[in-house]
Amino acid sequence: MKISKEVRRSSRQLFKACINNGSLDEGRVRQVVAKVAELKPRAYIAILTSFSGLVKAEIERQCAQVESATALSSDLQLQLKKSLSTKYGRDLTLDFHVRPELLGGIRVRVGSDVWDGSVKARLESLKASLA
Repeated sequence: MKISKEVRRSSRQLFKACINNGSLDEGRVRQVVAKVAELKPRAYIAILTSFSGLVKAEIERQCAQVESATALSSDLQLQLKKSLSTKYGRDLTLDFHVRPELLGGIRVRVGSDVWDGSVKARLESLKASLA
């Protein structure tokens, strides 16, 4: 769906109002949504749709999905958290998941960035190069 410049501008302004000390303030997000829904300005559904996309993208930027073939030790989890926080220059929330189908290694996703060091990915790459 194509949105107008006015809608995009309005949703960005609302989003910027929800940033507090460099991070998204959940309380402000709720207030903004409630106020826009109450006032119902022109194209408010498009504004809220665009705004929710910005909020979703920001939440994904602040959270890292870590998948591994086996459970990672707490020391390794802490080390990984420090390393990723240093790389991105901000604190990240890490969600750890065990995925036995990876066979070994880990896969990390932060927003749209993906690092795949799993055995499964290497085998698929090798398979593709042989075909």
